Amino acid sequence: MINMNSIEKIKKALGPCGLNCEKCFANADGGIKYHSRKLQELLGNFDIYAERFITLIDEPKFKNYPAFKIMLDYFSETNCRGCRDECCKLFKDCGVKECYKEKGADFCFQCDEFPCDKTNFDDHLRKRWIEINQRIKEIGIENYYYEIKEKPRY
Repeated sequence: MINMNSIEKIKKALGPCGLNCEKCFANADGGIKYHSRKLQELLGNFDIYAERFITLIDEPKFKNYPAFKIMLDYFSETNCRGCRDECCKLFKDCGVKECYKEKGADFCFQCDEFPCDKTNFDDHLRKRWIEINQRIKEIGIENYYYEIKEKPRY
């Protein structure tokens, strides 16, 4: 028997497209943000040392540190609460975020038009979207969630 509290938790974790919002780099409470902040703390004022290490230990890879730091800062500042709460701050042109509300479906596979051309996904994401929704339909939402909840999203 499906536990309704469990279903609500799963719907908070997964977008209507089936992607795991909890594992998204933009998630405000996600592991990527958390670990990015921890890494920032551990690195402290490493900027100065990265520049010195280029010549001090003869390691040209440290020339890339400024670009790395830009990405680390970006990952640590992300603040999306998930597709269902905020209509995805990450993918502004997502066609799913409003469609699922209009259709009254919790997930795309429940729609009579699935798969459709309304998502605005690129070819890679479209393929993943179809595979994810077919898998949810095949094994059920709870089983799908427990199957993927510990796996990376990317």
